[in-house]
Amino acid sequence: MKILFIHQNFPGQFKHLAPALVERGHDVVSLTLRVKEAGSWKGVRLVPYDIKRAPSKGLHPWLVDFETKMLRAESCFVAARKLRDEGFTPDVIVAHPGWGEPMFLRDLWPTARIGLYCELYYSNRDNDVGFDPEFPKTDQETDTIRLRLKNMNNMMHRGVADLGISPTKFQAGTYPEDWQKVISVIHDGIDTNVVKPNADASFELEGGRVLTREDEVITFVNRNLEPYRGYHVFMRALPKLLRERPNAQVLIVGGDEVSYGAAPPKGRTWKQIYIDEVRGKIATPDWERVHFLGKVPYDRFLSMLQITRAHVYLTYPFVLSWSLIESMAIGAPIVASDTAPLQEVITHGETGRLFPFFDGDRMVDEISLVLDDAQMRAGMGKAARAFAVEGYDLESRCLPRQLAWIDQLFDMPAGDVTV
Repeated sequence: MKILFIHQNFPGQFKHLAPALVERGHDVVSLTLRVKEAGSWKGVRLVPYDIKRAPSKGLHPWLVDFETKMLRAESCFVAARKLRDEGFTPDVIVAHPGWGEPMFLRDLWPTARIGLYCELYYSNRDNDVGFDPEFPKTDQETDTIRLRLKNMNNMMHRGVADLGISPTKFQAGTYPEDWQKVISVIHDGIDTNVVKPNADASFELEGGRVLTREDEVITFVNRNLEPYRGYHVFMRALPKLLRERPNAQVLIVGGDEVSYGAAPPKGRTWKQIYIDEVRGKIATPDWERVHFLGKVPYDRFLSMLQITRAHVYLTYPFVLSWSLIESMAIGAPIVASDTAPLQEVITHGETGRLFPFFDGDRMVDEISLVLDDAQMRAGMGKAARAFAVEGYDLESRCLPRQLAWIDQLFDMPAGDVTV
């Protein structure tokens, strides 16, 4: 097959699938913004594209999001047309539509079978929008309109997709019924041969102190420290947590930028906003047990999870982080918010402990319960790893299903979707 991947930050969610298709002998190409010059990655030919024009000034604010995606779609179309004119005709196209890029590819290659990565369909019900009362929308009625317009990108892509793929049932379930008919729920996959327990793991802090499994380590991980992943709830619980756990070392991983949701006030970061809020309630000796690690290399991230006695994870009802399944595969004892899609993977008292998202006191109680019971920690960690291996292992579960999904795409009638 000739297979084209489209992802502005390739490989993104396709980091395992694309190389696996190369290993099968397929001709695999990616169009991406990530590189400036043509090259290759694990046998995938990388073809760059760039944005062809700047956003309009004075555009109606409800249309800004769609115009941004339209600019990506146009730019990707121009680069794809050049590929076509050079003689490349893909049998299968796999794309993430979140930035609008594959919107017009059916017009270029009407016989290609197109599979889309379905990450989330926007809604103001049972979802991230309006979940946190601390960040209310200024006008609920107009926000509903804004969300509907934001879904224009999803709506446009329905006429493009032959099949969809989504990593969790919750994420697939956010889509309308006509989408769900074509979406397969298949997780991106975790390499549980690499992401696994290590009784001899250690983690060196700045200053030289080395932590091991003998230490009382509590971990918290975000890509970027922000409310969507419960950073504000965790920070507000820190004073109580540090008082009740005088021997605990708290390791916090995450950057200062924004991955999801609203940006903080200009010139500030969510990280510092909540540090400033709680610092006066924490004695200096206790504060010295809190370690902000920033973004860490993957091997240090795994070592940290291998020594933790309580790994804390919170999220709005939203996309599930890879780090949660990785922590399960490592056998970390998990204390997590009782929100979707966590209910798919965490069974309270079996594969982890759940608490209401906004209840920081309950979170501290659950952490203490886990820290005080070594038998509970061991049992939950073992059960979590077994669950991760059984349902989310890359080689034995997820990758074979992804490859079968590609084969299903290829076997579909060419150009079956009505444009």
